[in-house]
Amino acid sequence: MDEHRSTYDVAADVIRARSGHQPRVGLVLGSGLGGLADALERRDVISSHDLPGWPHSTVEGHSGNLVLGLLEGQTVVAQQGRVHFYEGYTTQQIVFPVRVMIHLGVEILILTNAAGGLRPDWRTGDLMLLNDHINLPGMSGANPLMGPNDESFGPRFPGMSQAYDRDLRTQALRVAQGAGITLHEGVYVCVSGPNFETPAEIRMLRRMGADAVGMSTAHEVVVARHAGIRVLACSGITNVAIDEVNSDLEASHEEVLEAGTQLVPRLTTVLRGVLRELA
Repeated sequence: MDEHRSTYDVAADVIRARSGHQPRVGLVLGSGLGGLADALERRDVISSHDLPGWPHSTVEGHSGNLVLGLLEGQTVVAQQGRVHFYEGYTTQQIVFPVRVMIHLGVEILILTNAAGGLRPDWRTGDLMLLNDHINLPGMSGANPLMGPNDESFGPRFPGMSQAYDRDLRTQALRVAQGAGITLHEGVYVCVSGPNFETPAEIRMLRRMGADAVGMSTAHEVVVARHAGIRVLACSGITNVAIDEVNSDLEASHEEVLEAGTQLVPRLTTVLRGVLRELA
């Protein structure tokens, strides 16, 4: 059984005591994208420091608040920011918030992240809908499902061939098209970070079939699918990967945060449309 199981229950009980909302949809908001939670109505805001076992981010752009409220007729719980493997957390700690959301009764998980674009024709500010991922840390032994399996969460060997819900992706593409928003589809590759990739690593990731690279999301998707939760995920392309060793360009976290802020209105439009269609 998961050693954190009792702490999940305690954290969920604290949330229920602080908010009357019973969320159906969970939102995980990545670097610079926490502003999406501002769109929720009748909000209850809970600091992660008030939740037992909740991991706390050490990175700018991840406030750590949990926000419950209403959006487009759906009751939503939104995690403003997340923690990462490179901060020294285990994968089990990284997915703690998602496990708690599952305890709260969430049926659909929507994740956003900031990512580097690997496609030469993509630009900073583009949006990419995830249709698959490559979880390099997970394939190398840092998998959140490692250890004894808790059958009450899901099976020992969960399938991942449909990690990203087909119907939700179709809805997102339809909403984006109707709003005149360009929404790419592609494969996200998760790396551990915290350093940005070398040009040689960028070229390798492209050859592996990845379209965008980031340092999050895949672990959360794995535990959500393990529990049978439907998943939708979208990357904001906040920097373009540098594949030439003689380039004078260099990626920075400040660039990521600035671009993430500019993405929020379009990303909000897409996610609002998806939630509206769920009603």
